[in-house]
This record gives sequence, structure tokens and C-alpha cells, in this order.
Amino acid sequence: MADRISSRRFRQAYWKEPLIFELSEPGMIGHTFPSIDSDIIDMVGDIDTLIPDVLKRKHAPNLPEVSEPRVVRHFTRLSQMNFSVTQGTYPLGSCTMKYNPAENEFSANLSSFLWAHPYQDESQVQGSLEIMWELEQWLSEITGMSAITLQPAAGAQGEFTGVLIIRAYHKCISEECEQRTEMLIPDAAHGTNPASAAMAGYKVVVIPSDKEGLVDLDAVKEAAGSSTAGLMLTNPNTIGVFEKNIGEISGIVHDAGGLLYYDGANFNAIMGITRPGDMGVAVVHLNLHKTFSTPHGGGGPGAGPVGVVKELEQFLPIPRIRKRNDGSFFFDYDLPQSIGHVQSYYGNFGVLVRAYAYALALGKQGLKKVSETAVLNANYVAHHISNLDGFTLPFSKDAPRMHEGVISAEALKESTGITAMDIAKRLLDFGIHAPTIYFPLIVNEALMIEPTETESKEELDLMIEVYREIAKEARESPDIVKSAPHSTAIRRLDEYYAAHPKSLTLSWRIHKQKQQG
Repeated sequence: MADRISSRRFRQAYWKEPLIFELSEPGMIGHTFPSIDSDIIDMVGDIDTLIPDVLKRKHAPNLPEVSEPRVVRHFTRLSQMNFSVTQGTYPLGSCTMKYNPAENEFSANLSSFLWAHPYQDESQVQGSLEIMWELEQWLSEITGMSAITLQPAAGAQGEFTGVLIIRAYHKCISEECEQRTEMLIPDAAHGTNPASAAMAGYKVVVIPSDKEGLVDLDAVKEAAGSSTAGLMLTNPNTIGVFEKNIGEISGIVHDAGGLLYYDGANFNAIMGITRPGDMGVAVVHLNLHKTFSTPHGGGGPGAGPVGVVKELEQFLPIPRIRKRNDGSFFFDYDLPQSIGHVQSYYGNFGVLVRAYAYALALGKQGLKKVSETAVLNANYVAHHISNLDGFTLPFSKDAPRMHEGVISAEALKESTGITAMDIAKRLLDFGIHAPTIYFPLIVNEALMIEPTETESKEELDLMIEVYREIAKEARESPDIVKSAPHSTAIRRLDEYYAAHPKSLTLSWRIHKQKQQG
């Protein structure tokens, strides 16, 4: 294992890649546009006269002049300067950065899907509509909900959609919209939960966690009342533990007249094993780009479908996809109580195709196996790393972790000065991406590790040994860890300037100044 750790060091590309404009040479051509066909000119006349003066360029655009090979090599080199799940383990907690099967990409890039236009007549895109309709049925069954909308293009947008549906319910059915002004949100919820609630006009009421890292039931009972619109519950929670009291939580919220919202970003832990709809949940969102496998590093693309119980179907975004008696499909806009569009067109179609291909390939038992393996991997990693000197497993050590485990490096920091941030940077030198750090906020020096089901035991053992090696370095050679990473194209950035709105420019200047002494 020591040889494998050694071989993993300094594996990322490192060179000074110039800007594309610095590669530019006058007269270099990468592409030539075809001349306009004479028949087109005869048909429409002088094309120049068809363009309004206000749309005509006054000056030629300042574009780099480069050949095709130079362009391709430049961007290939840039891609090699980044870390991706195709290079190594990417255990980013709550993000489910699993390896994405190539067949999903092949399916999404079929020409009939790739070149379909959302304004095409329904009769010309029946195959696409059928895929979306079938995916809705599958997701409804998997979540235990009555109906699904595929429109939201991200998990956060799914959250916002769900909260808007809750607001519409209180306005149109309970007739208590003005009274229901509060949304209960646990302190360990995903950070977008309070943002989504606030954007929908709700006051956020924070519910603390108990000593087990679960939602404090007494706090829920105290907070729930006539002002409660609902409670947004992340389950499994961000500690990586299943909320075993969800039935009681649901009852408290419902008795107060509110609705229970289920954040399904961590659905990779329960798929095919249990269903939110069987837990008293009224609204749920999923992250298809996480659980159903789409490359989503760097902020996209995504899909955040929302499922609802029967009583809330009327509020789903328009259009809904319907199936006629003759088997054909159409868009239904006749939903007067709908909250309207939440995303342009009908959703992030490419991600939906990838999710469809993923579910079709695995089937019911395969999807269940995904979750079982993900939970096994997470518990294996959490057990072994928490038993290393300097690392601990916060809250109840007896509660099994689900898709992820949150490890605290607080003991290592106290004894060596090495922080979770230092560990995250040093991991890159071993070809392993950092986990989510400093989240949830209720854990000091948090390392939220989610290995997913796509990592083998061999890779997990290697990752565990790398943590052991870094803990050893923290005691014997702390400066190596403090100054990491050493093998990346850009070394450690100034943390203050990295958070600045002009971070790229400022950080690069500081980096260049350090290089020049």
C-alpha cells in the first residue's frame, strides 16, 4: 500500500499554460466559413441589406487567431490541470460525485435527442415526450409520490419549486397563506433550504440538532404552530444519519397544519429501500445529476424533479406531459392553479435522458443495489478514518452512516495545528479530491466524505491510507501539509482573495508574485 501511495503523488499536470490570446498569431486560421450559396442570394437578395444597421458591427471582433490543433491542445491541457472523477476518487459529501457510465453520454448524444428543439411540434418529438413521461412514472414509483415535474434544472430550483407549491396550497386550499409565514429548517439542512424558503417569502425558523445529530423533536414541537407553513427536512441528514423519527416529525408538522418537505439530495442512500411518500411527506425533490448519474462538477448541468402527493398535483408547473388513449403524448397547459413555469421550456432534457438511460440499464434491483453499496462504502470509510489518530466520528458512533460520514479533524488541529482545509489541499497531491469541508456547521473541522458506490474497496483502502499518511505528516512534517498542494498547476491560493469577487485575477497575481519571489 505504501508503494501505491507513493505512486499517487504528484500526478497532476503542471506547466505554465498561456492564455488563448497569447497563443494568437496574425493570419493563423482555425476555421473557414463557407461562402453563401448563389441560389440563396437570388432568393433573398443582398443579405447585407437585410441586417438592420443597429445590429451591424462597427469594428471587427477582437478574437484570437489560432489553428485548430493549437485550440484543441490548449483546451485539452487546461482540462488536464483540473481534477475530475475520471482521474480519481471524488468523495464530495452531499454532492454524490459518482463515476458516470459512458453509455449515459452516448444516449444523451443521439442525434434525435441532441438536435431536438423545444418549439418543434409535439408530433415530431413523440420519442422525447415518451422518455420524459416514463421517467416521471418511474420517479413517482421510486419516491412514493403521486406525480412528478421534471422542469426544475437544479436541486435548489427544485427546492424553490417545492416551497412555492406549499405556498400555493396554503393560499388555495387551507386559505391560511397570510397566516402561514414560517418555514422550519433544521440547523444541519443543506444551505440552499433556508435560501429557497426566504426567496418564497417565508421567515426561516432554525431547528437545532440533538446530541445524536438528529432533528430535536422537542424543538419541533415548540416551534410548530399556526404560523408554520412547513418543515424542510434533509434525509438522510448531513451528518449522514437517517432521521429515525421522521414519522413523528411528520405528525407534529401536520397536526400544526403545515406540510413536510423532503430534501432528496441524499437520495443515493435510500433508493429502492424506502420511499419519502411512505413517511408522511407532501413534497420531495431529487437531484438526478447526483443520484441518477450525470457529470456535474463545476456547477452544472443539473435536474431537480419535484414530486407531490395527489392533493398538490394541481399546483405543479406547466406544462404537464400527458398520454392520450391512442398512446400519443402532449403538453397540457390547462392547469389554472399551477405555479407556472419555473424553468424555460420543459427541463434540462439532456440530464433527463442520462437519468433515463441509467435507470433503464440498472432496473429496480440494480438501483437498490446502488444504494446498498453506497451505504456500505460510506460506513467502511467512516469507520476506518474515524479510528485514525486525530480523527473522530461526531455524535452517536453507534448510529450507522448512510451515503456519507462526517469526520472531525478537530483533535488533529488541537495537537498539530493542521486544519481540515490543510488536509483537503494535501489530498490533491495523492490524486484524491477533497471531501466537503466545514459543513455541516455543527461539526468543528468537518470532513464530509461520500465515496459513492462506484469506488472499489481497493480505492477506498488507498484513500484511508492517504488519510493515515497525512495524519503522520501533520506530526512529523507539518510544513508539507500546511503548504500543500505541491503538484497542482496553481498552488495554494490566498484564502481571503480567493473569496473576493475578482478572485481569479487577484489570486493569479498573488500566485505570480510568489513565483517571482
